[in-house]
Amino acid sequence: MRKPIRLLLASGVVTAALLAAAPPAQASLVTFNSGHVDLVDIAYEAGELELGVHDEDNDVEYTTEDVKIVVKRQAQVTVPNDPAFGFLGTPGVSNVWILPEIQNTSLIWPGIAAEEIEAGTFTADTLNLSLRSISGPGQLAIYTENAVGQPTVLADSGDGLPDTIALAAGDHLHANWAFDSAGTYRVTFRATGTLAANGQKVTSEPATLRVVVKE
Repeated sequence: MRKPIRLLLASGVVTAALLAAAPPAQASLVTFNSGHVDLVDIAYEAGELELGVHDEDNDVEYTTEDVKIVVKRQAQVTVPNDPAFGFLGTPGVSNVWILPEIQNTSLIWPGIAAEEIEAGTFTADTLNLSLRSISGPGQLAIYTENAVGQPTVLADSGDGLPDTIALAAGDHLHANWAFDSAGTYRVTFRATGTLAANGQKVTSEPATLRVVVKE
């Protein structure tokens, strides 16, 4: 039986109304899985500290809400067989996914940047970047290695948060970002500094990175 025309028209009106009321579709996230990317880019503009993500290869800045960071399977390695790396897992046994301090063109080369902060803006030209929280299947450690391969831990969610990384105006820091499990993470940072002009403390809004670690 054919549906009466008036019902067809009515259903069309309802459909159009529902479509009009529906929220707009979210724009696709910009996905990074390789290249030089500042995962935390700190700026001071209009009296506020701001955190974002900077694609260094193309000189494009994004809010953290606009991007997804992918850690490829190729990033998976065994924790070095050295007790100094016990913060990553069991040395010589555990697996860990590392975005490396030294550039590997197949993976993201992660940076932390305060290059946009002008000298003299903050007291002693110093800022503090705080790793506030992490949600996901495992832990995150951010660390550097010296010339003989020994680690200095900058932040480690495995022993409790928040952790603070000290930065200077104009800094561009590269470090290893190590995740101990595959899955999806949300990593939240804030930055703070004290204005040299008046001693006022300035704190950014929290910024949360989406990170997907491939198994």
